[in-house]
Amino acid sequence: QVQLVESGGGLVQAGGSLRLSCAASGRTFSTYHAGWFRQAPGKEREFVAASSRGTSRTDYADSVKGRFTISRDNAKNTVYLQMDSLKPEDTAVYYCAATYTYSLRPSDYAFWGQGTQVTVSS
Repeated sequence: QVQLVESGGGLVQAGGSLRLSCAASGRTFSTYHAGWFRQAPGKEREFVAASSRGTSRTDYADSVKGRFTISRDNAKNTVYLQMDSLKPEDTAVYYCAATYTYSLRPSDYAFWGQGTQVTVSS
């Protein structure tokens, strides 16, 4: 199994940037595909970005394409989400997750972090 801990959330003004980090421990992180998801109050958890275990493939939700970048450093067992040009509608709790099978669906991810709050003020 793998344990995930997110950090880097906070309060930022619209147009600003944040970088989220997700540190993994336990089983070798490079054996997992990684994803970022978010959940706003009253809404379902939604896909944000995913990275294959070998970083050869990345995918993004249309709402964040061109503004967010997922990356990972398997040597450091860490996956990142660089968020630029933030908008108030990006406000949510952001979760990182790991899976054995590459997917954009939250239900396919077996391992989750506790989440980190991102608040974007207008």
